[in-house]
Amino acid sequence: MSESTTLSSTAARRVSVLDVLRHQRKIIGVGLVMMVACYWILGQLGEWETATLTAVGVLLALLNHLATEMWLAKLISSGAQPTKQKIAATTMVRLLVLSAIAVGTAVVFWPSGIGLLLGLALFRLIALVITGLPLLKELKAQ
Repeated sequence: MSESTTLSSTAARRVSVLDVLRHQRKIIGVGLVMMVACYWILGQLGEWETATLTAVGVLLALLNHLATEMWLAKLISSGAQPTKQKIAATTMVRLLVLSAIAVGTAVVFWPSGIGLLLGLALFRLIALVITGLPLLKELKAQ
C-alpha cells in the first residue's frame, strides 16, 4: 500500500463537525429561514410564545438532522459494517430523546407548545424533500 493511499484512508476516517456543516449548508439555510419565518408570521399575529416554540421545534429538528448526518458520515468513513440492530438502536435512542424533549416542552407550554411539534414536523417534511430530490434525479438518470 502506498503512502498516499494510507494518508487518504486516514484522512477519510476523520469527520469533523465543520465538514458536516459545510455539506449541509442548504438545509441549515432552510432551517434558519424557517425560524425567522416563525417570528415574521406568528409575531404579526401577536403569538410570540408560539413563534418561539415553533422556532425551537425547527431548531431541534435541525440539530437532529445534523446529528444524524454526523453519525452517518463517521459510520461511512470508518468502513465498519453495522448491523441492523445497531442502526435501529442508535436511531431509537436519538428519537426517544428528541421526542421526550419535544413532548415535555409541548405539555409544559400548552397550548402554545403545539408550535414546537409543528416546527419539528414541518422541518422534517421539508428536509426529506430537499434530501430526497437529488436521489430521485439520480435514480431517474440511471
